[in-house]
Amino acid sequence: MKGVELYARVRRAVLVKGMSRREAARVFGIDRRTVDKTLAFSVPPGYRRLKPVRRPKLDPFTGVIDQILESDTKVPRKQRHTSKRIFERLRDEHGFTGGITIVKDYVYAARQRSAEMFVPLSHPPGHAQVDFGEALGVIGGVERKIHFLAMDLPQSDACFVKAYPGETTEAFCDGHVSAFSFFGGVPRSILYDNTAIAVARILGDGRRKRTRVFSELVSHYLFEDRFGRPGKGNDKGKVEGLVGYARRNFMVPLPRFADFDALNAWLEDRCRQRMGDRLRRHTDTIGERLNWDIAAFQDLPSVAYDACDKRCARVSSLSLVRYRGNDYSVPTAYGHREVVVRAYVHDVVISCGAEIIARHRRSWAKEDFIFDPLHYLALIEHKTNALDQAAPLAGWELPQAFATLRRLLEARMGKNGKREFVQILRLMETFSLDDVEAGINSALERGTIGFDAVKHLVLCRIERRPPRLDLTVYPYLPKAHVAATHPGAYMSLLSGSDR
Repeated sequence: MKGVELYARVRRAVLVKGMSRREAARVFGIDRRTVDKTLAFSVPPGYRRLKPVRRPKLDPFTGVIDQILESDTKVPRKQRHTSKRIFERLRDEHGFTGGITIVKDYVYAARQRSAEMFVPLSHPPGHAQVDFGEALGVIGGVERKIHFLAMDLPQSDACFVKAYPGETTEAFCDGHVSAFSFFGGVPRSILYDNTAIAVARILGDGRRKRTRVFSELVSHYLFEDRFGRPGKGNDKGKVEGLVGYARRNFMVPLPRFADFDALNAWLEDRCRQRMGDRLRRHTDTIGERLNWDIAAFQDLPSVAYDACDKRCARVSSLSLVRYRGNDYSVPTAYGHREVVVRAYVHDVVISCGAEIIARHRRSWAKEDFIFDPLHYLALIEHKTNALDQAAPLAGWELPQAFATLRRLLEARMGKNGKREFVQILRLMETFSLDDVEAGINSALERGTIGFDAVKHLVLCRIERRPPRLDLTVYPYLPKAHVAATHPGAYMSLLSGSDR
């Protein structure tokens, strides 16, 4: 192809110096048609195809390729045809005899023609986008998957990120409550994908039927909920970008923290630090532009939303309530009754009517049993033979004084001593472990081995009054006999008669 320097020389010779076109072709050693082209264009126009490309081997099969590409739009992205797979199908199913290269070129061009185009958007103040992301981290010395909720304010690019053990309803709600508190207000609207946490069903006209918990959250904070098209992450591109940004900048290298509370305190600090950044095309920092969002926000309600997952359940014959595959204990007095489970990110609270009957640390394991030994003591008091085999008491670490007291009780009272020991354990249903331990130690010092003595000493400790114990009520205590002294005994010692 002729260079632009030649074009300039030919055009100058003909158009400025008056050289004829025939003479220019002879002088510059080019064809007359090339001279005509240089006069028509100031720079080389490049190759111009006047007729469509002919592909005698591929043209009969282009309709098949187009149909395959069209059907691929309805299946998951990771299960769509590659150019190689399309070539293999053309060869094996339709008798195609051409090479793979022309198939790859056609598929590439077809996909370029069908690629989606986007409209640049502007974002007014006071609106937000929310999504979940995933990353790996080390929590409590164990490497595990972290699910983090990200809220982005598109106008200011301010962000909030909080990590959780799982992408659950209670984490979704807690993330909103924490984000609203972090920003000091409620966005006018929030854009989501079609997560099952918020959307129970997409109706035929495109409207969404909200889940019960999400409806409660919207009603409490009164923001407008908006949803992107199914499978179209670009509808909420700002928060999609934030998820990637948080993963690359907050989760690299792998975050290592003792627990999620420590991790989230660090993530919140990173979000505050980012407010000092000034992004491309903006003269103000993120923090300065955040003021415009805050000015457009709605006020926070006086009370935060109770961010939990509520479910009804029934207590089993083992005094256990099942929630998400794990079993949590309740007092045996509530066996076989209907209860309400309120699951928070880190706690599980169980209520019967208006009364809270159990509170446990949430377990994120599978098929786990979470016991509170105190829940079973009332039953074990009547079934004392189960004391040594009771699973809720296995691994219950108690001070050594408890074991000493039990040994003495059983040695002096037999089977009834075991029941008295359970009754002493039940004091921890009302009093603290430290107070009961102090009462036991005081009883051991006095030799008053029994439930009523320990209870009396615990009450005296709490009420700060001296104990008043009648030792005659402990007939199993060893009696001390003091005999009268006789002079003969001293004389026998002096004479050494015992030797």
